[in-house]
Amino acid sequence: MTVIVPEPAVVENSNPDHKEEINKEEEVTKEEQQDLKLDGGFEVPESNAFGHSFRDYEKESQRKESVEEFYKTNHINQTYEFAIKKKEYYEKLDKTEMSIWECCELLNEFVDESDPDLDEPQIEHLLQTAEAIRKDYPDEDWLHLTALIHDLGKVLLHPAFGKQPQWSVVGDTFPLGCAFDENIVHHQYFKENPDNDNPLYNTKLGVYTENCGLDKVTMSWGHDEYMYLVSKGNNTTLPPAALFIIRFHSFYAMHRSGAYRHLMNDEDHEMLKWLHVFNKYDLYSKSKVRVNQEEVKPYYLSLIEKYFPAKLKW
Repeated sequence: MTVIVPEPAVVENSNPDHKEEINKEEEVTKEEQQDLKLDGGFEVPESNAFGHSFRDYEKESQRKESVEEFYKTNHINQTYEFAIKKKEYYEKLDKTEMSIWECCELLNEFVDESDPDLDEPQIEHLLQTAEAIRKDYPDEDWLHLTALIHDLGKVLLHPAFGKQPQWSVVGDTFPLGCAFDENIVHHQYFKENPDNDNPLYNTKLGVYTENCGLDKVTMSWGHDEYMYLVSKGNNTTLPPAALFIIRFHSFYAMHRSGAYRHLMNDEDHEMLKWLHVFNKYDLYSKSKVRVNQEEVKPYYLSLIEKYFPAKLKW
């Protein structure tokens, strides 16, 4: 089955100053992200579940210290060699077999230590994101399902998958094998990463070539990469835009700050349009208001059946 994904609707910006001297690496800027027209008028809340701005890593809060410590550990240990070894180990998909919904239920046990905006179990975030997108994009069922499954790679935290430490599963992702960009959150801790002093990896391009395409790039290891491998390895019929969202939704330095555009090719820029749509819901739908799981479950089971086999290899 071939899924045709239309272009997301965009509002033309009439400000003549908007298009002046836009650097090639910043073709899709924050202003352009704000121009995306949403079908249902999703309103961005003014504060997160703790009463603070979203993704504010400097604001004093009950989670600031633990989140910063998480990123310190993450940035010191996420190396090019580490990510290559993890990918080789987990892409075999020989750990277990289970359905998508069974995996969703496993995530009831986990809270993301890297997230300053929410301390609810992961399944709540998945359903909140999916339901918000479903309201605004009722005809894009592939996007509803993508929202539901985008964080399922966090199952790596479960004992059945080796009970991986949170620093190697969650948090913002970034390319390895090239210089660490200063737009990565808590960038200061990369000074203790071995790759930071390795001349093979500490230049702008590192092991890559200009505009090689993100499919050629080794990303920091975590749930994004793992769920991307699971989806591809189980022959999902979701469109390429869905796989792009799954793999790069935590790559905030790229899709929020415009970093690493020199590694992207034309296809990446096309896919990025849908990632910008998705990110608004992924980030701002987080709340303490829970979705009735049993009420929405039949709908999502029908989407799972449409795009995935009944049992997946993990």
